[in-house]
Amino acid sequence: MIIKGLDFTSVPSVKKPITCALCHLQGNELHVLEMQRLENFPAFETEIAAPGEWVAGVDFPFGQSRTLIKNLDWCEHWEEYVEMVSLYSKQEFIDLLESYKKYRKTGDKEHRRQIDELAKSISPQKLYGVPVGKMFYEGAKRLLRSPASIVPFRVADPHRVIMESYPAIVARRVVGKEAYKHDQTSKQTSEHAAARARIVAAFTSGLLEGHYGIKVLTDTHDDALVADVSGDSLDAVLCALQAAWGYQSRDNDYGVPLAVDRAEGWIVDPLFVGADLAPRRRWRKRQ
Repeated sequence: MIIKGLDFTSVPSVKKPITCALCHLQGNELHVLEMQRLENFPAFETEIAAPGEWVAGVDFPFGQSRTLIKNLDWCEHWEEYVEMVSLYSKQEFIDLLESYKKYRKTGDKEHRRQIDELAKSISPQKLYGVPVGKMFYEGAKRLLRSPASIVPFRVADPHRVIMESYPAIVARRVVGKEAYKHDQTSKQTSEHAAARARIVAAFTSGLLEGHYGIKVLTDTHDDALVADVSGDSLDAVLCALQAAWGYQSRDNDYGVPLAVDRAEGWIVDPLFVGADLAPRRRWRKRQ
């Protein structure tokens, strides 16, 4: 099975592309075949609509919180509110989120989904720093146009499946809270490179295999994964690992709890199997 891991950006370019780890899953071995650089959104759209059989893990929030959806009086169905968001220009969407939080109390401005609380990830409304709100705006509408099934929102083509990944969860299993990549708030250090090297070493050491049941074989890519100061290449491989685990859990709704809030979405990772959530309808029942 072809497995893709995509580290997303809301402004892809030659200097900062969407990085795609193209992998092959054979048994419990995930072979990293090549790293692709998607320098614009048309290239991303082509990747998530490619023919054949594949599973992809993509690193951005596919949905918004139920609190925001309710307060803005959006339709609770993902397809419908994403379609509505797609009608906004990017600046109009930014203005909407800024206006929403302007008069709200501190601590009640940017809401997190249930899965964000569990994953310790930031609100999908966040526009600055790590601008996942802008990533949602650019990414979700393109997922909507893909012919693939989108976990846990839409059952479409069973041979092409896209799920939400969050590579930080995988990295934490190896390096804890230790930073492993350069970002806007930190400079690249030898400690970052050492942390990346430890994550790469964990692919075959059995540490991650114990959690995911999958051994990652990076072949000739080890040095490049460590050398990439942005961490994008490594994050793409971590997304692929989560997607591969999700594929192996496909008979169990890709590891998604039965009570998942299908308006918000879910990050696919074994850490969240059996999560205690409010009862909701099984996502795949709605065709």
